[in-house]
Amino acid sequence: MTFLMGIDGGGTGCRAVLADAEGRVLGEGRAGPANIVTDPDGARRSILAAAEQALRGSGATLADPVAVLGLAGANIPDYVHRLAAALPFARCRIENDAVIALKGAIRDSDGVVATIGTGSVFAGQIAGKIEQIGGWGAVLGDEASGAWLGRALLSRTLHAADGLVPRTALLDALLVELGGAEGIVDFARAAPPDAFGRFAPRLFDTGDPAAEAVLAPADAWIARCIDRLAGDAGGQVTFLGGLGARFAARLAPLYGARLVPARGGALDGALLLARQEAGL
Repeated sequence: MTFLMGIDGGGTGCRAVLADAEGRVLGEGRAGPANIVTDPDGARRSILAAAEQALRGSGATLADPVAVLGLAGANIPDYVHRLAAALPFARCRIENDAVIALKGAIRDSDGVVATIGTGSVFAGQIAGKIEQIGGWGAVLGDEASGAWLGRALLSRTLHAADGLVPRTALLDALLVELGGAEGIVDFARAAPPDAFGRFAPRLFDTGDPAAEAVLAPADAWIARCIDRLAGDAGGQVTFLGGLGARFAARLAPLYGARLVPARGGALDGALLLARQEAGL
């Protein structure tokens, strides 16, 4: 019997699903974070824990499935090779998590998937060829993401305190909330990306000029990435992630009928690739 396994792992958790050759789900599992760059050993433990949960009651062992893993950090080959050598699956293919999200969302169609959450990553598929933009993390990338938006908002708040940009109700409220400019600097000194990201939702639907000043460059960056990946082929555009629907609404006038909801999730994409890997 052929067993297929799809695994979706990122900075907040890892999910696994086991299916048979016909695509019937036999089991599911969950475990902790699985970013193979920031914590390779912890990622391997999480992957195996989620996989073992999914295997329970199936009669299969870790050595049986053809597995496709979509993992944060898998755009760095050295980490991919080391992890693949340490996994027990019958056959193992490791992709970036953006790739399995793309395949789950649009299957084999031409199009672009923009995943906008705490971080950001863009993946496009044209005539079967997949390309990716971003996914480099909050320090050097993740433009238009929740973390990027939150940081830009707090930076603009400091500029307003310095008299470089107009003060608005939104910026004044942040100054009070965080204890003035000094409080903002103190907060930012040790804040992780998700802490910055918590400020992003208040940018939407406020009508505050400062919010629009932060969101407009994000809109432009997202459109630039989508258009770069789509090229002349066009194709559908699908938004994923916690802020995906927000930006889909903002960019609807630009993409119109090309905006299409996802056909499935990341684990669906991983299983689709696992079927291909198994020659089914």
